[in-house]
This record gives sequence, structure tokens and C-alpha cells, in this order.
Amino acid sequence: MDIIFNCPFCDQELAADPVDSGTEIECPSCSKTIKIPAAGGADVRSAPVATAAAPEPAAPAGGPSTSPHRPMKEFTVPQRATSESLIQKPNRPLEVAAKDTGRHLRVKTIKHGDCVEVGKDKFDEVTTDFLAKIGDDNFVSITPVSYTHVDIGTQKFIADFAVVIVYKG
Repeated sequence: MDIIFNCPFCDQELAADPVDSGTEIECPSCSKTIKIPAAGGADVRSAPVATAAAPEPAAPAGGPSTSPHRPMKEFTVPQRATSESLIQKPNRPLEVAAKDTGRHLRVKTIKHGDCVEVGKDKFDEVTTDFLAKIGDDNFVSITPVSYTHVDIGTQKFIADFAVVIVYKG
């Protein structure tokens, strides 16, 4: 049965053959020199040894000494220089990203005919008030437009004008 113990420095769980008790090894996780504890120690657990049908490989020449009937286990732990996450979140869909922006482009059309009240033309005042309300930093474009429409009462074509204001809002 293998003896299972934890490294006293990094708490990495390790397993070793009981015949290797008392020998010093290098912890594969923290690279500190530790001593394999005795099989009956307080911090030691035991696990059954798995029997293998294939012969065990021989230790490499010039490698660490092993017991005569079993090679020493070599543990490796992957090391990374940074602690970056290996799993990254996918980018948000473009539809979601477009909805989350604070400022959307908006369009306002101010018709001249809608600004005439009882013979008074208030088109300039209405346009000036709207432009002052949205602020100079939010203008994208101001475009004058000429159009014609049919007057319902007289059944005549009437030429009129308007401004189309594109702004951030």
C-alpha cells in the first residue's frame, strides 16, 4: 500500500512507496526538499497499490535512486508565470453592445407649417429653442428640406420647408 501525505510547504498531496520512507525528495509543486514520512505517522494515509500486468519501466541512467522492486514516482505540476484566466468570456453580440451605449443618434424634423400660429411665424423660435435644449456638443447635422403637400381644404399644392436635425441624445 502506498503512503499518501501532503507537502508541509504547499499542501500538495503526494504518494510514495513505504520502502522510500525517510528519503528526501523535491516537491513537484513548490520545489522544496521534503522528507517522505514513515508509514505510521500522524499526517500519513495509506492507499492500495494498483497492480499492473505490464512490467514497470526501469529508472533512467543517472536518475534518483529507487527501491529495487519499484521505480521512484516523478510528479510534475504545470507552472505559469502569470495568473491569467485560461477561459475567457465571449464578446457580447453587436446588437447588445449597440443598445448599451449611453447616447443614441436621434432625428427631429421641424416643419415650417407646424410653427405658424394665428398669422405669426414661430419657426425660428421653435428651432432655436430646440437647438439650445440639446446643446452644441450633441449636434451631428442640420439639413434644410423643401417639400410640397396637398392642402385638404383647398385641394392645392403648397410648397413648404423644414429642417431635419440629427443629434446625440
